[in-house]
Amino acid sequence: MAKESPTQQRAVVRVMHELKEGDLKSAGHTVKDPKQAIAIGLREAGVPPKQKPKS
Repeated sequence: MAKESPTQQRAVVRVMHELKEGDLKSAGHTVKDPKQAIAIGLREAGVPPKQKPKS
């Protein structure tokens, strides 16, 4: 499993905070799944798909 860089960790922490507050949206819908929130955070951090950790 790939280790996340500090920039990636900050992006995931920010997105998880938005998830807990109920403010995280994707394609106009509120996100409720933590795995989807992590995927959104890593995508925003610019992580290539092959480097994403498997969950």
